[in-house]
Amino acid sequence: MSGMVIWITGLPGSGKSTVADEIKKAHPEFTVLRMDEFRKIATPEPTYSHSERDILYRALVYFAKKLSELGKNVIIDATGNLRKWRELARQLIPNYREVYLRCTTEVCIRREQKRVNTHEAPRDIYKKGTEGCPVPGMGAPYEEPLNPEVTIDTDKTSVKQAGDIIRKVLFAGTAS
Repeated sequence: MSGMVIWITGLPGSGKSTVADEIKKAHPEFTVLRMDEFRKIATPEPTYSHSERDILYRALVYFAKKLSELGKNVIIDATGNLRKWRELARQLIPNYREVYLRCTTEVCIRREQKRVNTHEAPRDIYKKGTEGCPVPGMGAPYEEPLNPEVTIDTDKTSVKQAGDIIRKVLFAGTAS
């Protein structure tokens, strides 16, 4: 049987890595694929161009698919700013779930400025966005999910509450 793949999507600073860590803490059998860590290996000097993002997101979906085929449970911790990448994952991965962390840009900017543990995320991303860099939600589009299994407003919900919501919705009826 294929493993479950959960894509946690949202703007930079919406809490994706923190929520992924919360889920992993309760479900240590999950492998977390973080786009920021992957990007450091695949593109040590990233351009964040549309074509580079397309290649990286397609590769991330492929890795998640292959791991799930091996029976591994996977969390994709990645903005995935274009819907087409998340839809590709939904088409290719039978046990796919999407979690959308909705958060205002203002709150995301404040969080990003205070970050200590970035999980390899670039620093000052929103500052770079004001300087013209293609940051999702600023110089690059962020296409909200149309039908995620879970939507959480992380500017109003604690990390623990977010983890509880995800576990209740995604793991109901499964052994954990």
